[in-house]
Amino acid sequence: MQTTELKVEMVCIHEKRLRKCLSKLKELEKVEVDGNSQKVVVTGYAHRNKILKAVRRAGLKADFWSVQNELLNAYASSTFQNLRFNNFNIF
Repeated sequence: MQTTELKVEMVCIHEKRLRKCLSKLKELEKVEVDGNSQKVVVTGYAHRNKILKAVRRAGLKADFWSVQNELLNAYASSTFQNLRFNNFNIF
């Protein structure tokens, strides 16, 4: 059994489409979707290229998760948390 992490560009509407396309793969055990960081963790016996191909067929932009994605996600979240305009928090 292997775990595959993907970065999928999506909005909340696309989560249903993502789960539907992954449900067609019989070798998968578990699918975890984190909409905030756009990270999808898939656990099962399917090959990682087969999983990526299925997600891309559904019309979603996807790539394997990398360390750069972790750094960019941390930077973006800290930038938005510290964003101020005339001493008022925007978010």
